[in-house]
Amino acid sequence: MRKRIVVALAVLCGCGRQERPEARDARPVIGVSLLNMANEFIVTIQEAMKERADELGVRLILNDAQRSPERQVQQIETFIAQKVDAIVLNPCEVEASSPAVQKALAAGIPIVNVNSETRVSPTAFVGSRDEESARIGMDYLARRLNGTGGVLMMEGYMGQAAQIKRSAGARDVLKKQPGLQLLASQSAEWDRAKAVTLMENWLQSYGKNVRAVFAQNDEMAMGALLAIERAGRKDDIVVVGVDAIRDALQAVRDGRLAATVFQDGRGQGRGAIETALHLIRKEPFTGETFIPFQLVTQENVAKFMP
Repeated sequence: MRKRIVVALAVLCGCGRQERPEARDARPVIGVSLLNMANEFIVTIQEAMKERADELGVRLILNDAQRSPERQVQQIETFIAQKVDAIVLNPCEVEASSPAVQKALAAGIPIVNVNSETRVSPTAFVGSRDEESARIGMDYLARRLNGTGGVLMMEGYMGQAAQIKRSAGARDVLKKQPGLQLLASQSAEWDRAKAVTLMENWLQSYGKNVRAVFAQNDEMAMGALLAIERAGRKDDIVVVGVDAIRDALQAVRDGRLAATVFQDGRGQGRGAIETALHLIRKEPFTGETFIPFQLVTQENVAKFMP
């Protein structure tokens, strides 16, 4: 009986034989909520964030909102409960994602919006001026058409800052180009497959009046281009996109896509993590960082190729 009692006490006490618990991870923690990881440009931002976080010794908690502002708000609530040190938000919508920003600020957690905006101002913003990309793209179309012809515009996810501002920027150019006629403008939700269907419908509706397509991102531009090529119209319709994703750059190089507008997703992703870390450390930071867009054509595409 005595031996059994000794053994039992040894098991209960551990007698110094238990493994020491792992040291607590002392790295700063940043929660990240991304618009949609099915989008190649958003993946570029995410990869750049991970790269910069590794370099700076920061731990990321990455979440995909899958284009749902409601899910995004829930993700920020979870980050608050987890007591992360900072949050990076890639907003789904200007209005519907604003409660996510409000909740973070109310909890005293610094929040950085990356790539897209919300009505409620975050602690800091890192991105680009979306209206600028549309002006660059539409100006190029106007030059290619010598200021005359029918234009179609594919819009992004309705209510997102990029859709709102790129639409406004494109229309600013059209106001100054009376010879350009906007035949139609409709959302394909940043999606390549939806853009194919929309372009097929437009070709049936507007026929030979279609001279150009401005797509607010490259996924839609590539979808529009596919439908145009299938219809045998690739030589008489000019297509321009935005973002300079890999497929678009290759299509520009091959002479299929007329142009794209480069958006520095890597710069935005890395900059968002750097800004968040400055906020965590209570160091000086830039409240708004805007990275310029650049026109990419066959003449200069080589320098943008990965």
